[in-house]
Amino acid sequence: MTGMKAKTLAKVHHTGLIHWRHMLEWLHSDGIISLEEMQRTTARCSQAESAQHPLVRLASVSMHRADDGSVLDVEALTQWLAGHAGLAYFRIDPLKVDVGKVADIMSPTYAERHNILPVQVTASEVVVATAEPFVSGWVAEVERQSRRSVRRVVSMPREIRRFAGEFYALAKSVRSALKAGGNAGGASFEQLVELGKKNKELDANDQGVVQVVDWLWQYAFDQRASDIHLEPRREQGVIRFRIDGVLHPVYQLPLAVLNAMTARVKLLGRIDVVEKRRPQDGRIKVRNPRGDEVEMRLSTLPTAFGEKMVMRIFDPSTTLKDLDGLGFSGADARRWETLIGQAHGIILVTGPTGSGKTTTLYSTLKRVATEEVNVSTVEDPIEMIEPSFNQTQVQPQLDFGFPEGLRALMRQDPDIIMVGEIRDLETAEMAVQAALTGHLVFSTLHTNDAVSAVTRLMELGIPPYLINATLLGVLAQRLVRTLCKQCKVPDDPAGLETLREVVKPWQMSGAYTPYKAVGCVDCRMTGYLGRTGLYELLVVSEGFRDKVNREPSMESLRRQAVADGMRPLRLAGALRVAEGLTVVPEVLSATPTLT
Repeated sequence: MTGMKAKTLAKVHHTGLIHWRHMLEWLHSDGIISLEEMQRTTARCSQAESAQHPLVRLASVSMHRADDGSVLDVEALTQWLAGHAGLAYFRIDPLKVDVGKVADIMSPTYAERHNILPVQVTASEVVVATAEPFVSGWVAEVERQSRRSVRRVVSMPREIRRFAGEFYALAKSVRSALKAGGNAGGASFEQLVELGKKNKELDANDQGVVQVVDWLWQYAFDQRASDIHLEPRREQGVIRFRIDGVLHPVYQLPLAVLNAMTARVKLLGRIDVVEKRRPQDGRIKVRNPRGDEVEMRLSTLPTAFGEKMVMRIFDPSTTLKDLDGLGFSGADARRWETLIGQAHGIILVTGPTGSGKTTTLYSTLKRVATEEVNVSTVEDPIEMIEPSFNQTQVQPQLDFGFPEGLRALMRQDPDIIMVGEIRDLETAEMAVQAALTGHLVFSTLHTNDAVSAVTRLMELGIPPYLINATLLGVLAQRLVRTLCKQCKVPDDPAGLETLREVVKPWQMSGAYTPYKAVGCVDCRMTGYLGRTGLYELLVVSEGFRDKVNREPSMESLRRQAVADGMRPLRLAGALRVAEGLTVVPEVLSATPTLT
């Protein structure tokens, strides 16, 4: 914690457990709290004995720092105590702890008795977290048993207790699952084909497997993961989470356990557990730690070392947002509201896979799905179940694709229709027909920018006059990581000149302060926390329709769209950089070049 450098006098003479009275004296002698604050806290803490750790107890009385009056919470006090004891402060990140190695260093009983927890293990060193920095009697024994040197760090007592319980429970579940599954998981792709034929399967209902899968989901929700990857490798299984668009390794475990976990998830998702020779899809509903229902879409794929599974998480608390939460600027939000308020026409959302199109469409449909209108969708697949929509999934094996789904929806008295994707001429013609007959149609296209969607419709075979008659607007979008508010710092002002060069010929006026990523415990040392959308909104005007008829080239259409108020994706990103929300490399990697 900034500004909490401890003096070195008291720490040399103290050994054994700390007491809250010791801490008050040290806090006062270090100039962290005033004499009056020390006396007030002493009076409050003396009223009754408590079994709480001194750090927790002192934090509960809301002491204030002498210099700026801020409240000293548990983390602030723990950081100060670490410096006072001459040790490093360590914030436990469960995604960066190798649970298997940790559990092998010492037993849970030993860890609980000494209130310690191994958090990092290398070939020569064990890093052990403690909330009692002046107790070291256990160090020699751990060094002798582990045959490694011990480096002590100071962590919050509640984190030590919490993660000790979770880590040892997980390790126990993995060992139980491995014992139940034996070595059946180490099969090659060719052997897996035979395994499926012989109907051999690990016990997906083993209690150890059940516990590991439950742990996996709870950790994924806790870490804000959007996808869970279960990946078989040659020697072991690997679990990775996608967080803010980037994959993070979470855990490595024996192949037998990974295969048993995959079988367990397939069983719950009503996927054929025996079939491993072809890709399969499914879905499942679980509850997050808050008790909310969460949809997960499942996908399996046969690989060289076994069956890979990806679980895509659709948490309503993160996927259904208002326009501000999505990242719309004030001007674009007003224009989008006007578009979606139209009675009929086509509105397209474009962008590559993973750019947030689904979130934008679902959030928008949620806004317009009142009791007075019938909102119907045809999707491939249904991304997330939403009670206020009538959702249909295409089934190619039954010759029920997007065109057939649209025809069926037209007989269902719809007001608003959402087509998952326009992939071919037949689907595009059906969407145009639905718009011409008085329906508001939403759909997606895979194009680089908004203007490209218009030329893409022409390439599919839709004549310009029908585009002009039905198309209301196109929203192109991308996602970029946002800077962590806790650790970002102002960047070199020279970077702003680079930013202005990027967005020429569009001029940026005003005084801006760009920021850069640093990294802290809150953002897992990445410097980023969360993502926001960049939007390029093309609203079809009379001038644009005239260009579609007379001069439908990309350059001409783009000039007209900009004249009508469209802000290119890269400019939208540049403004986010200027606002201090993200950085130039994020924008450059996510957006197409300005022309």
